[in-house]
Amino acid sequence: MANYFIIGGSSGIGQKLASQLAEAGHQVISTYFKNKTEPKQPSISTHYLNVLDETVDISFLPETLNGLIYCPGSINLRPFARINPADFTADFNLQVVGAVKVIQAALPKLKVSDNPSIVLFSTVAVQSGFNFHSQVSTSKGAIEGLTKALAAEFAPTIRVNCIAPSLTDTPLATNFINTAQKMETNAQRHPLKRIGTTEDIANMAEFLLSEKSGWMTGQILHVDGGISTLKI
Repeated sequence: MANYFIIGGSSGIGQKLASQLAEAGHQVISTYFKNKTEPKQPSISTHYLNVLDETVDISFLPETLNGLIYCPGSINLRPFARINPADFTADFNLQVVGAVKVIQAALPKLKVSDNPSIVLFSTVAVQSGFNFHSQVSTSKGAIEGLTKALAAEFAPTIRVNCIAPSLTDTPLATNFINTAQKMETNAQRHPLKRIGTTEDIANMAEFLLSEKSGWMTGQILHVDGGISTLKI
């Protein structure tokens, strides 16, 4: 049994991953900020955590951690000229500085475990370039850089990888898929003709946490229905 720490495990991809890890027999420590949910599996515990606090309190964690998964994010799509610089800062604090603070706090617990792994999240928009994605791409681009830097620094002890999804059916993406027409339009943009599910992304995260990916670190994995590489 392994101990996994999921920041932002109360909904979407984080919630799905927590459930899958618990079903596999692992202990999951999950955090929430706004929406507390009661987990169905007894091996999932939930704790309040605000990553924007000056100091993050993770005293509820066990002595060892086998994996850390940082899920908090935002999708703010607007023309660049209409984005206040403060909006870039707020986004960066949530998606990058929050991850830095949590990783630094949890590092001693990761170092003493077997095959520890960190999984971060980017977006397909960073390397593909999409209209109106400057805000999210700035923060997630930093996450991709952080992934590679930490993978180099923590090797060979801790593996660090990053998942870069395309549009996925989560509460965060509700505004983009809240009608049948929007769902179909976005599905048709992808070579596989559907948008992602939380299970699609959680499956990759679970793989990156496991020993099956034991020779992988510093990678940006595109789980995106083919949209980043295929033009059909």
